[in-house]
Amino acid sequence: MANRSSNTAAVPEAKGALDKFKFEVASELGVPLSDGYNGNLTSKQNGSVGGYMVKKMIEQQERQMSGGSSSQY
Repeated sequence: MANRSSNTAAVPEAKGALDKFKFEVASELGVPLSDGYNGNLTSKQNGSVGGYMVKKMIEQQERQMSGGSSSQY
């Protein structure tokens, strides 16, 4: 079966960093994310990882826009 995922990085060069970030966030939240198949995780678990990633990325961008220099990832 063909992979029809529309989940592609806007900047393909950032894929490795985003994957690393995803695993760091999952670890912080206690979500047992593994490399490969994660169909055993609930929608709530997966959503919490994605939501927290977005929250942290927005916070980082706000810091940069305000002249702050704290880098998290």
